[in-house]
Amino acid sequence: MTQPLMTNTDAVVIGAGPVGLFQVFQLGLLGLKTHLIDVLPEVGGQCVALYPDKPIYDVPGLPMCSGRELAQQLLTQARPFLPVDAVSGQCANLHLGQLVSQLRAQPDGGFVVETDHGVRLCARTVFVAAGAGAFVPRTLNLPSLDGACNLHYHLDDAAPAAWAGQRVVIAGGGDEALSAALTLSNLPDGERPATLTLLHRRDQFQADATLDAAIRKLLAAQRLQLVVGMPSGVDVQDGKVVSLTLLGPDSMSRELQLDRLLVRQGMSPKLGPLSQWGLTLERKQVSVSAATFESSTAGVYAVGDINIYPGKKRLLLCGFHEATLAAHAAAAALHPEAPPHLLYTTTSPLLHQRLGVQPTR
Repeated sequence: MTQPLMTNTDAVVIGAGPVGLFQVFQLGLLGLKTHLIDVLPEVGGQCVALYPDKPIYDVPGLPMCSGRELAQQLLTQARPFLPVDAVSGQCANLHLGQLVSQLRAQPDGGFVVETDHGVRLCARTVFVAAGAGAFVPRTLNLPSLDGACNLHYHLDDAAPAAWAGQRVVIAGGGDEALSAALTLSNLPDGERPATLTLLHRRDQFQADATLDAAIRKLLAAQRLQLVVGMPSGVDVQDGKVVSLTLLGPDSMSRELQLDRLLVRQGMSPKLGPLSQWGLTLERKQVSVSAATFESSTAGVYAVGDINIYPGKKRLLLCGFHEATLAAHAAAAALHPEAPPHLLYTTTSPLLHQRLGVQPTR
């Protein structure tokens, strides 16, 4: 089997949460080309996966913002170093929906980073900004579902037209499931599912009160139906889920027919392949130097919630500080001949050039 082509880069950042995005920005200011990888289909990490619309109050200069707003602001800030191609509309340096499956040190220096989608990068340095680990969807714990082509964990797994006229079942009772039900029910005519069913273990939700009320209105208007039960079996034919077997509150089994299954039961952090990379771990966190945030493997740095050192505080502000010092430490290690002059974005023509901005007078 032919190996996919290898792309050379200065740095790879693993994790596109707030700290990972800021890490890309800091590396870009220092003239280092970076590729960014995340297992989630959008940037933002834990902020977007767990509390996209809840307020955050402790980010300097932002008295209040939501998790999604913070992620978008940081992505905008990092955009000069994650350029979007004008023709394709894609960023060649941003790899979303991909899990880093391998990290291998090279005999002559640097690292090979591979993802489960076949992306292969040769990086001079690596930054792990994986938060509490790779956030993966919580499943229904039915192994027969694995690989079914009509099983989804994110709404953007399929184009809007793919839901049109379909019998769609959404499994879950939290904000994620209820938000998906609300989104699909509000699709315009011609794109809306034929039937929309919310599957949950009980007739009570663990969701925001406003969202709960909106779903109750949909149920009352019969634009959404609620089925109470626990999935105990699945019928898969030709690679597609055709029905779920449910155990109801009365201990009776029933069949629920469907065309598409959307599982929205939240996200669960897992260390995954990271635990096999040879990094020294302490309580499932990467042990680092408090001066440089370099791990036990030279050239691999860890920033944000994934790292641990004496005095560690798991705060966003601390993650931004760590990303800054780690970037400078890596730049000094990669270019020991360069003078360690600190440049400022307010006055440096070089930084203005890298940022693509016009200096002010």
